[in-house]
Amino acid sequence: MPRDATVVLDEMLETIDRIETSLRNRTSDHLVSDWLLRMAIERAIEVISEASRHIPDSLLATEPQIPWKRVRAMGNILRHEYHRIAVEVIWQIAVNDLPPLKEALLSIKTRL
Repeated sequence: MPRDATVVLDEMLETIDRIETSLRNRTSDHLVSDWLLRMAIERAIEVISEASRHIPDSLLATEPQIPWKRVRAMGNILRHEYHRIAVEVIWQIAVNDLPPLKEALLSIKTRL
């Protein structure tokens, strides 16, 4: 049975909010020095990635500026290529990629 898109969107938005809160007043150096913080952010990105798989393609198509295939693939990359993921990549995702994703999710949510 497909999951309710509103619930999935809320989960994704909550996860992004928690990442933002966790990284407030921090730099990428904190991810380097704080293993637990880095693991938490990586896991949260995995959750976002997996949740995006439960949003119907028709809704994703309303926000074509988001690379949805890459969003969906990121979880697999983190799970299977974890040993090759640089802290800078995690930082860039959190700081540069999540804000536009958040805006797109909010936009999708208003359409429901």
